[in-house]
Amino acid sequence: MSLTYQQVAQAAMQLRPDERVDLAEKLWVSVETPEAIAAAWDEEIARRVAQLEAGEVETVPAEQVIAELRTQLV
Repeated sequence: MSLTYQQVAQAAMQLRPDERVDLAEKLWVSVETPEAIAAAWDEEIARRVAQLEAGEVETVPAEQVIAELRTQLV
């Protein structure tokens, strides 16, 4: 007996949030080709570079981010 979409979706919603994220990623990769994934990353990188060059976003030095995270974890 094969499962229906509704049965699979209902079972998936019973998973922990991190398990649902993992499942979603696996499903996404199963329908996307490596070329499509690479193209999507290329578009995202280009968008972020354009934002940086246009001054639309502010960068934060890695050292500062790490220091702030350390203070939050202590």
